[in-house]
Amino acid sequence: MTSAHTLTIESLTLAYDTHVVIEELNLHIAPGRITGIVGANACGKSTLMRSMSRLLRPRAGQVLLDGKDIHQMPAKKLARILGLLPQSPTAPEGITVSDLVGRGRHPHQRLFSRWSVEDTEAVAAALETTSTTDLAERAVDELSGGQRQRVWVAMALAQKTDILLLDEPTTFLDVSHQVEILDLLVDLNSSQGTTIVMVLHDLNLAARYCDELVALADRRLFAAGEPSDVLTEETIRTVFGLENQVITDPTSGKPLMLPIGRHRVVCKADGGMAATSNPGNDAAAQRVQKG
Repeated sequence: MTSAHTLTIESLTLAYDTHVVIEELNLHIAPGRITGIVGANACGKSTLMRSMSRLLRPRAGQVLLDGKDIHQMPAKKLARILGLLPQSPTAPEGITVSDLVGRGRHPHQRLFSRWSVEDTEAVAAALETTSTTDLAERAVDELSGGQRQRVWVAMALAQKTDILLLDEPTTFLDVSHQVEILDLLVDLNSSQGTTIVMVLHDLNLAARYCDELVALADRRLFAAGEPSDVLTEETIRTVFGLENQVITDPTSGKPLMLPIGRHRVVCKADGGMAATSNPGNDAAAQRVQKG
């Protein structure tokens, strides 16, 4: 695997019928790095990921892989370079974990070719990496949400692509498994140079684990760059309509966002607790509602 592939978005406009979701977006994905896409609900994060993986044809503009429009590339050739874990994948009823993960090997198989040793090794490695080896013979529909999510990640890893797109890969996972999945993605990036692009809702995890952040707002690219450049109080206030404080994460040195709600609990002199209202956030909420 190599990080030499380039993924570029040029003047991209995405829409569902008459509803425009993304408009005139330009973005270069840094090869061999981890890029996180963040933004408020319904800002177009998942729609952008669908377009980047050729599941959605753009209204205008294009997505280029190594300078070529992905819609002009043979499907299997594209799938050997670029893999996608969508937001809400569905598995065939009754399929086992090992069979589902094995489907990640489909782009590497030729017509009438047999299952190879390389395929077996790729599936085994993906199961081990995601701690799902003991689930291999179980039906996917019998698993918990967190277990299923790890199995889907395993399928994406088994595909062994140079570029990996993941739409909310930590969905349904408890905090320990969220960190575990993000750690293994960093390992994959470090050891094999895999370019990773993922949608994350947790801004602090995005800042800690991503080399680059992309913030979407109002159908456009609002900010892009290193976490320290993107995850600022002003950006968070504008993109999410949230009053906040950004400090330095004492563990990673990356920015750490502290949300400020309408009601804050403060310590009183006598050791008791008291709730206070935050008028600033009330004003921010009103701005979001008007917008």
